[in-house]
Amino acid sequence: DGGIAQGIGAALYEQYVYDDEGQPLTASFMDYLIPTIAEVPRSDKAAVVTPSPFTALGAKGCGEGAIHTTPAAVMCAINDALAPLGVRARETPATPERLWRLISGAGVGASGSTGEEREQS
Repeated sequence: DGGIAQGIGAALYEQYVYDDEGQPLTASFMDYLIPTIAEVPRSDKAAVVTPSPFTALGAKGCGEGAIHTTPAAVMCAINDALAPLGVRARETPATPERLWRLISGAGVGASGSTGEEREQS
């Protein structure tokens, strides 16, 4: 669950912000958003046990593996939802403001687009 929560945070919430002099503007949890239990879905886990043939006890590494895959899965889901509009979210976190800008600019056309977020044909 911890890796999933961290991955959701990386995809949707967490962002380091600095001023023009390089001073951090996200210096506390008042400024640095992290997901709470309300934003992290319940997840069911399963284990597939396949001992490693390369270690004496069959042991493998362990840890928060979901932290690496969750941001990619969240961004893929967002881009699947945006696909009919011809735009893609290309930066994290995918905040409501960033997504709103993409969605509201989707019908603008090439002259009103920044070019960065428009789908390349």
